[in-house]
Amino acid sequence: MTIPHVCLFIVAMLPFPWTVLSKLGKRYDNRTPRVYLAKLDGWRARAHAAHQNSWEALALFTAAIVVAGQAGGSSATINWLAIAFVITRVLHGVFYVANLAPLRSLVWFVGLVCLVSIFFVSAH
Repeated sequence: MTIPHVCLFIVAMLPFPWTVLSKLGKRYDNRTPRVYLAKLDGWRARAHAAHQNSWEALALFTAAIVVAGQAGGSSATINWLAIAFVITRVLHGVFYVANLAPLRSLVWFVGLVCLVSIFFVSAH
């Protein structure tokens, strides 16, 4: 397994800790989970939002890794960009739950730059 593949696996697993966190401490109702989640507030609501955002980020990262693989596999630059993306996604969730919106936006932007860079590096 290459470094980008490991990073893809990690990014694919990231939604799950946030959803577990969003359901901690209150009586989770598994009969109507969407109703329960819609009523969350505070850090639990932000954990649920981080969960949803993690799924959104996974799609574009998957595409970037597939394109990189089709263009010839992993290079040191793609490896580092993939690792940096994973770090930004972890920090994004942490900052989301902690209600640190400016930092969350900053790491989101850095992650986006990593994604776009993977596409451009793959093209060469």
